[in-house]
Amino acid sequence: MDADRDAPRLTGAAVFFYVFLPFALGHYLSSLLRNVNAVLAPELVGALALSPGQLGLLTSAFFFAFALVQLPVGIALDRYGPRRVQLVLLLLAALGALLFATGASFWQLMLARAVIGCGLGGCFMSAVKAVATWVAPRRLPSVQGYLIAVGGLGAASATLPVRTLLQHTDWRGLFMVLGFLCACSGIVIWLVTPRTPGAGGPAPTVRSVLDVYRAPAFRATIALVLAPHAVFFGIQGLWIGRWLADVGRFPDGVVAYLLYLGMASVIFGAVAVGMITEWAGRRGIAALDVAAAGVALFLAVQVAIVVGWKPSLELVSVLFTLVGTITGIEYAIVAQSLPRGLTGRAATCLNLLIFVGAFLVQAGFGQVVGLWPADAGGHLPAPAYRVAFGLLLVLQLPGLVHYFLRQRPVQCRIAMLTQKEEYEIGSLRSPR
Repeated sequence: MDADRDAPRLTGAAVFFYVFLPFALGHYLSSLLRNVNAVLAPELVGALALSPGQLGLLTSAFFFAFALVQLPVGIALDRYGPRRVQLVLLLLAALGALLFATGASFWQLMLARAVIGCGLGGCFMSAVKAVATWVAPRRLPSVQGYLIAVGGLGAASATLPVRTLLQHTDWRGLFMVLGFLCACSGIVIWLVTPRTPGAGGPAPTVRSVLDVYRAPAFRATIALVLAPHAVFFGIQGLWIGRWLADVGRFPDGVVAYLLYLGMASVIFGAVAVGMITEWAGRRGIAALDVAAAGVALFLAVQVAIVVGWKPSLELVSVLFTLVGTITGIEYAIVAQSLPRGLTGRAATCLNLLIFVGAFLVQAGFGQVVGLWPADAGGHLPAPAYRVAFGLLLVLQLPGLVHYFLRQRPVQCRIAMLTQKEEYEIGSLRSPR
Protein backbone atom coordinates (compact mmCIF):
# COMPACT_ATOMS: atom_id res chain seq x y z
CA MET A 1 0.00 0.00 0.00
CA ASP A 2 1.35 3.50 -0.90
CA ALA A 3 2.23 5.31 2.29
CA ASP A 4 2.15 8.72 0.68
CA ARG A 5 -1.31 8.13 -0.78
CA ASP A 6 -2.73 6.96 2.58
CA ALA A 7 -1.03 9.71 4.59
CA PRO A 8 -3.30 12.27 6.30
CA ARG A 9 -3.35 15.53 4.38
CA LEU A 10 -2.12 18.75 5.96
CA THR A 11 -3.30 22.20 4.96
CA GLY A 12 -0.79 24.68 3.57
CA ALA A 13 -0.77 26.59 6.88
CA ALA A 14 -0.18 23.37 8.85
CA VAL A 15 2.75 22.40 6.60
CA PHE A 16 4.25 25.86 7.11
CA PHE A 17 3.93 25.97 10.90
CA TYR A 18 4.42 22.30 11.83
CA VAL A 19 6.88 21.16 9.15
CA PHE A 20 8.64 24.03 7.40
CA LEU A 21 9.31 26.40 10.34
CA PRO A 22 10.65 23.84 12.86
CA PHE A 23 13.08 22.29 10.37
CA ALA A 24 13.97 25.70 8.93
CA LEU A 25 15.03 26.76 12.44
CA GLY A 26 17.49 23.87 12.58
CA HIS A 27 18.85 24.78 9.15
CA TYR A 28 19.16 28.41 10.28
CA LEU A 29 21.32 27.40 13.24
CA SER A 30 23.38 25.07 11.05
CA SER A 31 24.22 27.88 8.63
CA LEU A 32 24.99 30.27 11.48
CA LEU A 33 27.43 27.86 13.13
CA ARG A 34 29.00 26.91 9.79
CA ASN A 35 29.84 30.53 8.97
CA VAL A 36 30.44 32.11 12.36
CA ASN A 37 34.23 31.63 12.26
CA ALA A 38 34.47 34.13 9.41
CA VAL A 39 33.73 36.87 11.99
CA LEU A 40 35.33 35.12 14.98
CA ALA A 41 38.63 34.51 13.13
CA PRO A 42 40.48 37.52 14.66
CA GLU A 43 39.38 36.50 18.19
CA LEU A 44 40.32 32.84 17.65
CA VAL A 45 43.68 33.74 16.09
CA GLY A 46 44.41 36.12 18.96
CA ALA A 47 43.36 33.65 21.67
CA LEU A 48 45.22 30.63 20.26
CA ALA A 49 47.93 32.22 18.03
CA LEU A 50 46.71 30.24 15.02
CA SER A 51 48.50 30.13 11.66
CA PRO A 52 46.45 30.42 8.44
CA GLY A 53 46.73 26.66 7.99
CA GLN A 54 45.51 25.97 11.55
CA LEU A 55 42.64 28.42 11.14
CA GLY A 56 41.60 26.63 7.96
CA LEU A 57 41.80 23.21 9.64
CA LEU A 58 39.89 24.35 12.72
CA THR A 59 37.05 25.83 10.71
CA SER A 60 36.94 23.05 8.11
CA ALA A 61 36.68 20.34 10.79
CA PHE A 62 32.95 21.15 10.68
CA PHE A 63 32.82 20.14 7.00
CA PHE A 64 34.83 16.97 7.52
CA ALA A 65 32.62 15.71 10.36
CA PHE A 66 29.51 16.87 8.51
CA ALA A 67 30.54 14.75 5.53
CA LEU A 68 31.33 11.67 7.65
CA VAL A 69 27.80 11.40 9.00
CA GLN A 70 25.97 11.93 5.72
CA LEU A 71 25.36 8.32 4.67
CA PRO A 72 24.34 7.12 8.17
CA VAL A 73 22.06 10.14 8.53
CA GLY A 74 20.52 9.55 5.09
CA ILE A 75 19.74 5.93 5.92
CA ALA A 76 18.35 6.95 9.33
CA LEU A 77 16.14 9.61 7.75
CA ASP A 78 14.53 7.12 5.39
CA ARG A 79 14.27 4.50 8.16
CA TYR A 80 13.14 6.55 11.19
CA GLY A 81 11.96 9.84 9.72
CA PRO A 82 13.38 13.36 10.23
CA ARG A 83 11.49 14.00 13.48
CA ARG A 84 13.38 11.43 15.57
CA VAL A 85 16.71 11.89 13.78
CA GLN A 86 16.78 15.65 14.29
CA LEU A 87 16.08 15.43 18.02
CA VAL A 88 19.17 13.27 18.57
CA LEU A 89 21.43 15.22 16.21
CA LEU A 90 20.56 18.68 17.50
CA LEU A 91 21.21 17.56 21.08
CA LEU A 92 24.62 16.33 19.88
CA ALA A 93 25.25 19.74 18.25
CA ALA A 94 24.37 21.41 21.56
CA LEU A 95 26.98 19.24 23.30
CA GLY A 96 29.58 20.21 20.67
CA ALA A 97 28.85 23.92 21.17
CA LEU A 98 29.31 23.48 24.92
CA LEU A 99 32.64 21.72 24.34
CA PHE A 100 33.76 24.54 22.02
CA ALA A 101 32.82 27.14 24.61
CA THR A 102 34.99 25.42 27.24
CA GLY A 103 37.90 24.32 25.00
CA ALA A 104 41.37 25.58 25.90
CA SER A 105 43.58 24.38 23.02
CA PHE A 106 43.58 24.13 19.24
CA TRP A 107 42.96 20.37 19.32
CA GLN A 108 40.13 20.64 21.85
CA LEU A 109 38.40 23.29 19.77
CA MET A 110 38.88 21.30 16.57
CA LEU A 111 37.33 18.22 18.21
CA ALA A 112 34.42 20.31 19.48
CA ARG A 113 33.93 21.84 16.02
CA ALA A 114 33.82 18.31 14.59
CA VAL A 115 31.14 17.30 17.12
CA ILE A 116 29.11 20.35 16.09
CA GLY A 117 29.47 19.28 12.45
CA CYS A 118 28.22 15.77 13.29
CA GLY A 119 25.23 17.16 15.15
CA LEU A 120 24.26 19.56 12.39
CA GLY A 121 24.86 16.99 9.66
CA GLY A 122 21.18 16.28 9.18
CA CYS A 123 19.63 19.74 9.35
CA PHE A 124 19.18 20.48 5.67
CA MET A 125 18.50 16.90 4.59
CA SER A 126 15.92 16.46 7.35
CA ALA A 127 14.20 19.60 6.11
CA VAL A 128 14.36 18.35 2.51
CA LYS A 129 12.98 14.96 3.56
CA ALA A 130 10.14 16.50 5.56
CA VAL A 131 9.24 19.01 2.85
CA ALA A 132 9.39 16.40 0.08
CA THR A 133 6.93 14.27 2.07
CA TRP A 134 4.26 16.95 2.35
CA VAL A 135 4.84 19.19 -0.71
CA ALA A 136 4.05 18.38 -4.37
CA PRO A 137 7.17 17.77 -6.54
CA ARG A 138 6.39 20.72 -8.83
CA ARG A 139 6.61 23.04 -5.81
CA LEU A 140 9.92 21.67 -4.51
CA PRO A 141 12.27 24.15 -6.26
CA SER A 142 10.58 27.20 -4.73
CA VAL A 143 10.06 25.65 -1.28
CA GLN A 144 13.66 24.45 -1.17
CA GLY A 145 14.63 27.93 -2.31
CA TYR A 146 12.89 29.26 0.80
CA LEU A 147 14.83 26.75 2.91
CA ILE A 148 18.11 27.93 1.42
CA ALA A 149 16.96 31.51 2.03
CA VAL A 150 16.51 30.67 5.71
CA GLY A 151 20.05 29.30 5.64
CA GLY A 152 21.13 32.63 4.15
CA LEU A 153 19.46 34.38 7.07
CA GLY A 154 21.45 32.16 9.42
CA ALA A 155 24.66 32.96 7.55
CA ALA A 156 23.82 36.68 7.70
CA SER A 157 23.22 36.35 11.46
CA ALA A 158 26.79 35.02 11.76
CA THR A 159 28.16 38.42 10.70
CA LEU A 160 27.00 41.80 12.08
CA PRO A 161 24.60 40.35 14.69
CA VAL A 162 27.39 38.14 16.05
CA ARG A 163 29.80 41.07 16.09
CA THR A 164 27.20 43.07 18.03
CA LEU A 165 26.78 40.24 20.53
CA LEU A 166 30.55 40.16 21.05
CA GLN A 167 30.24 43.62 22.61
CA HIS A 168 28.31 41.99 25.48
CA THR A 169 30.03 38.61 25.72
CA ASP A 170 33.05 36.75 24.33
CA TRP A 171 33.10 33.94 21.79
CA ARG A 172 32.80 31.37 24.57
CA GLY A 173 29.56 32.89 25.85
CA LEU A 174 28.30 33.05 22.28
CA PHE A 175 28.75 29.30 21.83
CA MET A 176 26.95 28.62 25.11
CA VAL A 177 23.93 30.51 23.75
CA LEU A 178 24.12 28.69 20.40
CA GLY A 179 24.26 25.32 22.15
CA PHE A 180 21.13 26.17 24.12
CA LEU A 181 19.32 27.17 20.91
CA CYS A 182 20.31 23.90 19.19
CA ALA A 183 18.84 21.87 22.05
CA CYS A 184 15.63 23.93 21.98
CA SER A 185 15.32 23.47 18.21
CA GLY A 186 15.51 19.68 18.50
CA ILE A 187 12.86 19.64 21.22
CA VAL A 188 10.52 21.88 19.18
CA ILE A 189 10.80 19.53 16.17
CA TRP A 190 10.00 16.54 18.36
CA LEU A 191 6.98 18.22 19.94
CA VAL A 192 5.23 19.84 16.95
CA THR A 193 6.21 17.99 13.77
CA PRO A 194 3.89 15.18 12.58
CA ARG A 195 5.31 11.72 12.09
CA THR A 196 6.63 11.09 8.57
CA PRO A 197 4.40 8.76 6.52
CA GLY A 198 6.21 5.54 5.65
CA ALA A 199 8.89 5.93 8.33
CA GLY A 200 9.73 2.78 10.22
CA GLY A 201 9.80 0.46 7.21
CA PRO A 202 12.65 -1.84 6.19
CA ALA A 203 16.10 -0.40 6.76
CA PRO A 204 17.68 0.95 3.55
CA THR A 205 20.74 -0.98 2.42
CA VAL A 206 24.14 0.25 1.24
CA ARG A 207 23.18 -1.04 -2.19
CA SER A 208 20.18 1.30 -2.26
CA VAL A 209 22.53 4.18 -1.43
CA LEU A 210 24.74 3.20 -4.36
CA ASP A 211 21.65 3.31 -6.57
CA VAL A 212 21.56 7.07 -5.95
CA TYR A 213 25.10 7.47 -7.27
CA ARG A 214 24.25 5.35 -10.32
CA ALA A 215 21.27 7.50 -11.28
CA PRO A 216 22.10 9.43 -14.51
CA ALA A 217 20.40 12.61 -13.23
CA PHE A 218 22.51 12.50 -10.05
CA ARG A 219 25.76 12.02 -11.97
CA ALA A 220 24.97 14.77 -14.48
CA THR A 221 24.14 17.17 -11.66
CA ILE A 222 27.28 16.63 -9.60
CA ALA A 223 29.50 16.72 -12.69
CA LEU A 224 28.42 20.31 -13.30
CA VAL A 225 27.64 21.79 -9.87
CA LEU A 226 29.59 19.82 -7.24
CA ALA A 227 32.94 21.62 -7.51
CA PRO A 228 31.39 25.14 -7.57
CA HIS A 229 29.17 24.21 -4.61
CA ALA A 230 32.18 23.02 -2.59
CA VAL A 231 34.05 26.24 -3.44
CA PHE A 232 31.04 28.35 -2.48
CA PHE A 233 30.72 26.71 0.95
CA GLY A 234 34.46 26.52 1.63
CA ILE A 235 35.26 30.13 0.74
CA GLN A 236 32.06 31.80 1.91
CA GLY A 237 32.39 30.47 5.45
CA LEU A 238 35.91 31.79 6.11
CA TRP A 239 38.22 32.99 3.37
CA ILE A 240 36.15 35.67 1.66
CA GLY A 241 36.36 37.63 4.91
CA ARG A 242 40.12 37.11 5.20
CA TRP A 243 40.50 38.17 1.53
CA LEU A 244 38.70 41.44 2.27
CA ALA A 245 40.89 42.06 5.33
CA ASP A 246 44.22 41.13 3.73
CA VAL A 247 43.81 42.36 0.14
CA GLY A 248 41.26 45.14 0.64
CA ARG A 249 42.74 46.16 4.02
CA PHE A 250 39.26 46.76 5.39
CA PRO A 251 38.93 46.96 9.20
CA ASP A 252 37.08 44.20 11.05
CA GLY A 253 33.87 46.23 11.33
CA VAL A 254 33.72 46.84 7.58
CA VAL A 255 34.53 43.19 6.85
CA ALA A 256 31.65 42.11 9.11
CA TYR A 257 29.31 44.53 7.31
CA LEU A 258 30.34 43.27 3.86
CA LEU A 259 29.95 39.67 4.99
CA TYR A 260 26.51 40.58 6.28
CA LEU A 261 25.54 42.04 2.89
CA GLY A 262 26.85 38.94 1.13
CA MET A 263 25.14 36.46 3.44
CA ALA A 264 21.89 38.47 3.34
CA SER A 265 22.00 38.35 -0.46
CA VAL A 266 21.69 34.55 -0.18
CA ILE A 267 18.11 35.07 1.00
CA PHE A 268 17.13 36.88 -2.19
CA GLY A 269 19.34 34.71 -4.39
CA ALA A 270 17.84 31.45 -3.10
CA VAL A 271 14.25 32.64 -3.58
CA ALA A 272 15.12 33.95 -7.05
CA VAL A 273 16.77 30.66 -8.05
CA GLY A 274 13.65 28.71 -7.04
CA MET A 275 11.33 31.06 -8.91
CA ILE A 276 13.52 31.15 -12.03
CA THR A 277 13.82 27.36 -12.05
CA GLU A 278 10.05 26.92 -11.87
CA TRP A 279 9.53 29.62 -14.53
CA ALA A 280 12.08 27.91 -16.81
CA GLY A 281 10.45 24.52 -16.22
CA ARG A 282 7.10 25.79 -17.41
CA ARG A 283 8.82 26.82 -20.64
CA GLY A 284 10.56 23.52 -21.18
CA ILE A 285 13.99 24.65 -19.95
CA ALA A 286 15.68 22.02 -17.80
CA ALA A 287 16.88 22.93 -14.30
CA LEU A 288 20.35 21.70 -15.27
CA ASP A 289 20.48 24.35 -18.01
CA VAL A 290 19.62 27.02 -15.43
CA ALA A 291 22.40 25.63 -13.23
CA ALA A 292 24.93 25.83 -16.10
CA ALA A 293 24.17 29.52 -16.69
CA GLY A 294 24.55 30.22 -12.96
CA VAL A 295 27.83 28.31 -12.68
CA ALA A 296 29.23 30.29 -15.63
CA LEU A 297 28.38 33.56 -13.82
CA PHE A 298 29.91 32.25 -10.60
CA LEU A 299 33.19 31.46 -12.36
CA ALA A 300 33.17 34.95 -13.91
CA VAL A 301 33.06 36.47 -10.41
CA GLN A 302 36.06 34.36 -9.40
CA VAL A 303 37.94 35.48 -12.51
CA ALA A 304 37.45 39.06 -11.28
CA ILE A 305 39.09 38.07 -7.97
CA VAL A 306 42.03 36.35 -9.70
CA VAL A 307 42.79 39.29 -12.00
CA GLY A 308 42.49 41.73 -9.09
CA TRP A 309 39.54 43.76 -10.39
CA LYS A 310 40.09 47.01 -8.53
CA PRO A 311 36.96 49.15 -9.05
CA SER A 312 35.06 47.48 -6.21
CA LEU A 313 36.31 44.63 -4.06
CA GLU A 314 33.20 45.17 -1.96
CA LEU A 315 30.92 44.46 -4.93
CA VAL A 316 32.89 41.36 -5.92
CA SER A 317 32.65 39.95 -2.38
CA VAL A 318 28.86 40.35 -2.35
CA LEU A 319 28.49 38.96 -5.87
CA PHE A 320 30.54 35.89 -4.89
CA THR A 321 27.92 34.96 -2.31
CA LEU A 322 24.87 36.11 -4.27
CA VAL A 323 25.75 34.30 -7.51
CA GLY A 324 27.15 31.28 -5.66
CA THR A 325 23.66 30.63 -4.30
CA ILE A 326 22.81 29.03 -7.66
CA THR A 327 24.76 25.95 -6.57
CA GLY A 328 21.95 25.06 -4.15
CA ILE A 329 19.85 24.07 -7.18
CA GLU A 330 21.50 20.63 -6.93
CA TYR A 331 19.07 19.53 -4.24
CA ALA A 332 15.96 20.48 -6.21
CA ILE A 333 17.21 18.76 -9.38
CA VAL A 334 17.94 15.51 -7.54
CA ALA A 335 14.72 15.63 -5.47
CA GLN A 336 12.68 16.03 -8.67
CA SER A 337 14.53 13.25 -10.48
CA LEU A 338 14.50 10.44 -7.91
CA PRO A 339 11.65 8.58 -6.12
CA ARG A 340 10.44 10.05 -2.84
CA GLY A 341 11.69 7.00 -0.97
CA LEU A 342 15.24 7.96 -1.93
CA THR A 343 15.06 11.69 -1.11
CA GLY A 344 16.75 11.33 2.28
CA ARG A 345 19.61 9.25 0.89
CA ALA A 346 19.88 11.45 -2.21
CA ALA A 347 20.25 14.62 -0.13
CA THR A 348 22.85 13.00 2.12
CA CYS A 349 24.79 11.59 -0.85
CA LEU A 350 24.95 15.11 -2.22
CA ASN A 351 26.01 16.52 1.12
CA LEU A 352 28.69 13.85 1.53
CA LEU A 353 30.33 14.95 -1.71
CA ILE A 354 29.74 18.69 -1.17
CA PHE A 355 31.10 18.83 2.35
CA VAL A 356 34.11 16.61 1.66
CA GLY A 357 34.84 19.04 -1.16
CA ALA A 358 34.23 22.05 1.11
CA PHE A 359 36.60 20.60 3.72
CA LEU A 360 39.32 20.16 1.11
CA VAL A 361 38.72 23.65 -0.30
CA GLN A 362 38.71 25.41 3.07
CA ALA A 363 41.69 23.54 4.52
CA GLY A 364 43.63 23.52 1.24
CA PHE A 365 43.07 27.24 0.66
CA GLY A 366 44.64 27.97 4.04
CA GLN A 367 47.65 25.81 3.22
CA VAL A 368 48.16 27.60 -0.12
CA VAL A 369 47.90 31.19 1.17
CA GLY A 370 50.04 30.19 4.15
CA LEU A 371 52.98 29.64 1.77
CA TRP A 372 53.40 33.43 1.65
CA PRO A 373 54.72 35.28 4.72
CA ALA A 374 52.45 37.84 6.37
CA ASP A 375 53.51 41.47 6.73
CA ALA A 376 54.05 43.29 10.01
CA GLY A 377 50.30 43.85 10.36
CA GLY A 378 49.53 40.16 9.91
CA HIS A 379 48.15 40.62 6.36
CA LEU A 380 48.86 38.07 3.65
CA PRO A 381 49.81 39.46 0.21
CA ALA A 382 47.40 39.69 -2.73
CA PRO A 383 49.37 37.17 -4.89
CA ALA A 384 48.69 34.46 -2.30
CA TYR A 385 44.94 34.84 -2.80
CA ARG A 386 45.23 35.15 -6.58
CA VAL A 387 47.08 31.85 -6.81
CA ALA A 388 44.65 30.10 -4.43
CA PHE A 389 41.57 31.37 -6.30
CA GLY A 390 43.23 30.50 -9.60
CA LEU A 391 43.66 26.90 -8.48
CA LEU A 392 39.98 26.77 -7.55
CA LEU A 393 39.04 27.99 -11.04
CA VAL A 394 41.10 25.20 -12.57
CA LEU A 395 39.13 22.69 -10.49
CA GLN A 396 35.72 24.05 -11.54
CA LEU A 397 36.20 24.64 -15.26
CA PRO A 398 36.17 20.99 -16.43
CA GLY A 399 32.59 20.44 -15.25
CA LEU A 400 31.28 23.44 -17.19
CA VAL A 401 33.30 22.55 -20.29
CA HIS A 402 32.06 18.95 -20.14
CA TYR A 403 28.46 20.18 -19.88
CA PHE A 404 28.72 22.31 -23.04
CA LEU A 405 30.59 19.59 -24.94
CA ARG A 406 27.86 17.11 -24.03
CA GLN A 407 25.14 19.56 -25.06
CA ARG A 408 26.67 20.17 -28.50
CA PRO A 409 26.11 16.62 -29.86
CA VAL A 410 22.53 16.74 -28.58
CA GLN A 411 21.92 20.05 -30.37
CA CYS A 412 23.53 18.68 -33.55
CA ARG A 413 21.22 15.64 -33.46
CA ILE A 414 18.19 17.89 -32.99
CA ALA A 415 19.31 20.06 -35.93
CA MET A 416 19.83 16.99 -38.13
CA LEU A 417 16.39 15.64 -37.24
CA THR A 418 14.83 19.02 -37.98
CA GLN A 419 16.56 19.18 -41.38
CA LYS A 420 15.42 15.62 -42.14
CA GLU A 421 11.82 16.51 -41.29
CA GLU A 422 11.96 19.62 -43.48
CA TYR A 423 13.41 17.57 -46.36
CA GLU A 424 10.69 14.94 -46.03
CA ILE A 425 7.94 17.59 -45.92
CA GLY A 426 9.47 19.28 -48.95
CA SER A 427 9.59 15.97 -50.84
CA LEU A 428 5.91 15.39 -50.14
CA ARG A 429 5.00 18.86 -51.34
CA SER A 430 7.12 18.77 -54.55
CA PRO A 431 5.36 17.60 -57.78
CA ARG A 432 6.28 14.11 -58.92
